[in-house]
Amino acid sequence: MADDEAKKAKQAEIERKRAEVRKRMEEASKAKKAKKGFMTPERKKKLRLLLRKKAAEELKKEQERKAAERRRIIEERCGSPRNLSDASEDTLQKVCQDYYSKVLKLESEKYDVEREVARKEFEASVAPITFSFSLYFSLSLSLTLDLIGLVPSSKRCGTR
Repeated sequence: MADDEAKKAKQAEIERKRAEVRKRMEEASKAKKAKKGFMTPERKKKLRLLLRKKAAEELKKEQERKAAERRRIIEERCGSPRNLSDASEDTLQKVCQDYYSKVLKLESEKYDVEREVARKEFEASVAPITFSFSLYFSLSLSLTLDLIGLVPSSKRCGTR
């Protein structure tokens, strides 16, 4: 019987110690959770969701703004559509003449721009050759003059 009571007392002591350890662990986990701060994982998820929604709205607004700008530019360049189904022959001729003059003007501007681009490309490709040739010519001239003794010694080959 004494053994049974001693075993029971030992078991009770072990259970008490386990309960004490559990209590300390729970307190430590509560303290840890309290220290985590303002941004809990749930709040982070909500914040990410809100940011995604806001970005989607901004993207949609930007796309709408670009589409409106595109429509405005097309309207500006091409003009408004005309109802020609019940127009007279004179009206149709006038509309065709307007479009023809507009096409001629645009083709003229296109030709001018293409010529200007070609001229600039040509100048860009010729300029290095001209520069290197002029540099070569000036160096060879100074060396020739130096060899025949026409350049003072202080001005030889770019030295000072």
